[in-house]
Amino acid sequence: EEIQAAIESMKTDQWTFGPKVKQFEKEFAKEVGSKYAVMVNSGSSANLVAITAMFFREKNPLKRGDEVLVPAVAWATTWSPLWQLGLKVRVVDVDPESINATTEAYRKAITPNTKVLIAVSILGNPCDLQGMRDLCKEKNLIFMEDNCESIAATVGGKQAGTFGDIGTFSFFYSHHISTIEGGMVCTDDEQLYHISLALRAHGWTRDLPEKSFLRPKSDSTFPGYEFQIPGYNVRPIEISAAIGSVQLKKMNGMLVERRKNAKLFQEMMSGHPSFIIQKEKWGESSWFAFTLLLKSGTRKDRDKLYEFLKADGIESRMITGGSFLKHDMAKFFDVTTVAGTPEADRIHDLGVFVGNFDRPMTAQLEKLDSRLGQFEKTHSGR
Repeated sequence: EEIQAAIESMKTDQWTFGPKVKQFEKEFAKEVGSKYAVMVNSGSSANLVAITAMFFREKNPLKRGDEVLVPAVAWATTWSPLWQLGLKVRVVDVDPESINATTEAYRKAITPNTKVLIAVSILGNPCDLQGMRDLCKEKNLIFMEDNCESIAATVGGKQAGTFGDIGTFSFFYSHHISTIEGGMVCTDDEQLYHISLALRAHGWTRDLPEKSFLRPKSDSTFPGYEFQIPGYNVRPIEISAAIGSVQLKKMNGMLVERRKNAKLFQEMMSGHPSFIIQKEKWGESSWFAFTLLLKSGTRKDRDKLYEFLKADGIESRMITGGSFLKHDMAKFFDVTTVAGTPEADRIHDLGVFVGNFDRPMTAQLEKLDSRLGQFEKTHSGR
């Protein structure tokens, strides 16, 4: 169905973003319960647009040098726009069971210079989004959600990615739903919506509603070439949106299968005392993947686990990106922490995740179960 939708899209004269993108934006906004949605070419671009948008809003805009709270365990492009935009980064450690930062950890990290709290729900597992939203209201902070890994996760029935002033989603090929490459910015704030539309395409006004605060106040420019703010070109294409509309219709059914697989995984892991697995603490996970965190050992033990699984055809990865303070890219940032990031360091050194999928995985999980048992026997005397 997705291939057919892509072919039908290719038969039209519209290749770059047009009516299919607008349709998918409306469908997605309705599905997640957001007023506005702006499709871009990746979740990483969605993060860039969302953070940049805060610089151009009329009320309490961001400025270079402002401080942003961000979890140590996140994706590279949760961090990268912060460097690009000249923001200071204050890093928050994470809870080892949920692999998410907690509201209390954010509270302890706030300084007089803090302007933004970025919440990242890791691998489908929603963090304490209601608590974080309340904290942001209390402290007058901008609340942004990087929800690129956690489409369809919920807290109290409300979709993750819609608690903040602005939220981001990713449709990369390995994610819950895919447009091959693609992402979305969602917000209930009309100003942030208009800014995001402009940022997506060069900073011009061409795609804005007629009544927008970004419209030029004079006629000194050529119609359609009115550049109001510094922008990017992170536009999506019609083919991606056509695929997305088909995928979106299947999302809830795929989520059911992911959660069935997760239940089987949880039951299976009760027999493996060497590991901690990710736990739902604040809401309902959409189970992007399954984490395996060694309770003890060193990075060498984690690497042995990776190779042990790989030898039997079971692929695994570092949990998200581990602690970004341990990556070379961290040296480019103006970074502070409260008291270090020991839990993120453990996750970096001792954790892996294996994939989940939207179809039954009984055979694959039984294979994993057997292999983990063999690993525990082999390494019990280390």
